[in-house]
Amino acid sequence: MCAYVLVAEDDEMQAELIRRSLLAEGHTATVVHDGSAALDAARRLRPDLVVLDLMLPVIDGFGVCRVLRGATGDDPGIPVLMLTARSDEDDVLLGLELGADDYMTKPYSPRELMARIRTVLRRSGHGAGVREEAAVRAGGICVDPVRHEVRCDGVPVECTPAEFQILLAMAGEPDRVFTRRQLLQCTRGFDRSSTERAVDVHIMNLRRKIEADPRRPVRLVTVFGVGYKLSGGRG
Repeated sequence: MCAYVLVAEDDEMQAELIRRSLLAEGHTATVVHDGSAALDAARRLRPDLVVLDLMLPVIDGFGVCRVLRGATGDDPGIPVLMLTARSDEDDVLLGLELGADDYMTKPYSPRELMARIRTVLRRSGHGAGVREEAAVRAGGICVDPVRHEVRCDGVPVECTPAEFQILLAMAGEPDRVFTRRQLLQCTRGFDRSSTERAVDVHIMNLRRKIEADPRRPVRLVTVFGVGYKLSGGRG
């Protein structure tokens, strides 16, 4: 299944390389070169994925991601793949905390970038080969992989693709304790920019969405020294 990808990259040569690689994969692409144009295009065009350079002029990638994931009426489910020369762990974690679904550091190969784009699109429900799976339920949480919907006590919950994959895995095996490494594999796989601390950011964001009191979670609980589990209860 082809996707519509918005590329926000201020380096025109890099942007053209990404655009051509996307077209070769059968996707459609629009390229912009600053953060303000990226936000405008995201609102107008409703892309399936945003490939977002961090060091954009006017508004940087962090600012663009913050607005896309904020209370602006934009769809919080649009996947974002951050692309940057900065590889500090704090930058990676900030990008994830703001809602980015993946994070690649330069230099990279076009083949690697396309593989990561395919993975993000597949996990978000836009890629080919999405399986027709039944909804899973645990502890008042319902995760529907066909409709790509999450409900908590019947109320819709907006999740990023990475958050969705964590809930899908945990709801499929309620009360099982997942290590951070296992959850990381569910969301982003193993690569040079992955860090198990990223899972803590996703868990924190999920608790804000499904817990009555995120500081005292009763659904998505910590098992100290091991990882996390989703309590079964009555789903």
